[in-house]
Amino acid sequence: MSRLSDMLRTQRFDDYRFYHQSTVNQTLHLISAMIFLGCYALLFADPALAGIVGWLAMLTRQTGHFFFEPNGYDAVNDVSNDYKEAVKVGYNQTRKIVLLLVWGSAPIALYAFPALFGLFDPAATRLDFVRHVGALWLAIGIGGGLIRMIQLFVTRDVTTGLVWVFKVLTDPFHNIALYWNSPLKLMRGEFIDSAITDADWGDEDTEQAAHLT
Repeated sequence: MSRLSDMLRTQRFDDYRFYHQSTVNQTLHLISAMIFLGCYALLFADPALAGIVGWLAMLTRQTGHFFFEPNGYDAVNDVSNDYKEAVKVGYNQTRKIVLLLVWGSAPIALYAFPALFGLFDPAATRLDFVRHVGALWLAIGIGGGLIRMIQLFVTRDVTTGLVWVFKVLTDPFHNIALYWNSPLKLMRGEFIDSAITDADWGDEDTEQAAHLT
């Protein structure tokens, strides 16, 4: 259990120091995390609506990554952006672009093929169409997570994949605890989180996290 805890802390620390330096991005992640909690609440009551809410949360998160996070040389961690992208455990920018393209093509596919090869009854109303899109988006989200998990099983090891899945599922709770004060930093004019430089998550191995994950 200690090893699993260390791996989880390492993945989270990498994610924080490498990909969440912008306080705008952190604030958007805080908002996204709260939306994701709504998605979790809806998941079993109304999966189609949960799919729509979940992707609203995802777009909020990715807006922060693509438009506000520094993409050049990382002076804080003394590594290149290419290096960070190569060691990223989860979805790096290339993988995210592919996933977002699949997400964006879902409504187009449903419009062109209303039954989607027998998966749905053709939508009778616009609301039916929206709900079909939500159900498809939920499937894409779950499928994207499973595909990356299996990739990690093959390219890393089973433990890394399982720890990553647990991290992703608990990220909304962790993001709220970690970024609750990011809006305050942003209002003070702190656009890059200065706390990252001195961050210490209580493990001597975190300094080597980039190489371990």
